[in-house]
Amino acid sequence: MAAGLGKRLRPLTWEVPKPVVPVANRPVIEHILRGLAAHDVREVICNLHWFPETIRGPLGDGSQLGVELTFEHEEELLNTAGGVRNVADWLTAGDGTFLVMAGDALTDVDLRALVEAHRRHGGVATLGVKPVTNVEEYGVIIADSDGRIQGFQEKPDRAEALSDLVNCMIYAFEPEVFDYFPDQPTPDFALDVFPALLEHDVPFHVHCIDRYWNDVGSIPEYLQGNLDVVQGLVGVEPAGEIIEGGRDEESPAEQEGGWELSGRALVGEQATIAPGARIDGPAVIGPGTSVGADAIVKRSVLLPGAEVPASGLLAGSIAGRRGRLAEA
Repeated sequence: MAAGLGKRLRPLTWEVPKPVVPVANRPVIEHILRGLAAHDVREVICNLHWFPETIRGPLGDGSQLGVELTFEHEEELLNTAGGVRNVADWLTAGDGTFLVMAGDALTDVDLRALVEAHRRHGGVATLGVKPVTNVEEYGVIIADSDGRIQGFQEKPDRAEALSDLVNCMIYAFEPEVFDYFPDQPTPDFALDVFPALLEHDVPFHVHCIDRYWNDVGSIPEYLQGNLDVVQGLVGVEPAGEIIEGGRDEESPAEQEGGWELSGRALVGEQATIAPGARIDGPAVIGPGTSVGADAIVKRSVLLPGAEVPASGLLAGSIAGRRGRLAEA
């Protein structure tokens, strides 16, 4: 699912769709496709809407990432379930179970474990979920001791929350799920399809993901996701060179070229760091970026083409240039 507008991540998504925004110097959708290939999922279809060529163009037929990639453009947004129903013939052409994933979250989810749990439960749907502490920002899922879904709460107050499990938008489905899609043009999974399953007493379940998941849907979440990759907390492959610096800010290590580094930094192709500059990691220095002499960058992300001027300061932030986000 890659057709959304990514409004919460603006201004990064004013001119590109969220799946194209780079995480650790790769478009986040590329991390997802690499993960699918690693799980031997080879046939993938992707719905598009917002600046579709920024996804279609770089990914092509998916062969460079190990998948066979098909695209379906939506002139008008069909919502989450509507977009999936729009390609139902493609999804049900195989021999049963199919996966649906958001095309814009950072995760190293074990998809084999999800499918195995789905088949053990024997229901029509299994939802990948993750426990969180900030339930007020999410819709939570209520399940019984066997993992069967009993209900939902939309952004409850922490004191009133009946669960801490949130929907990761990673689903395993059987073709029968389409029998419960409402007859309307733009159905939503959370608002329409899943309530219909409850209403008809159709068994569907949760599977708790024990790997990393971050929907990188807001600026703070996006920044943290990038830094987590640099720190090795996510099983995805960054683009560029991971450089190890000094142990802490009190003991930075001098690097070739006369700049200093504490912690870790991911440095992309054709990035330049001038003598006297200092990087306090974790940090992402994107491709084609420049850090001027005597500048300091701390726990930040430099998007493609960003510039930190000589003697500049950047701390806990994201720097970028308009028109360059799709160049990772």
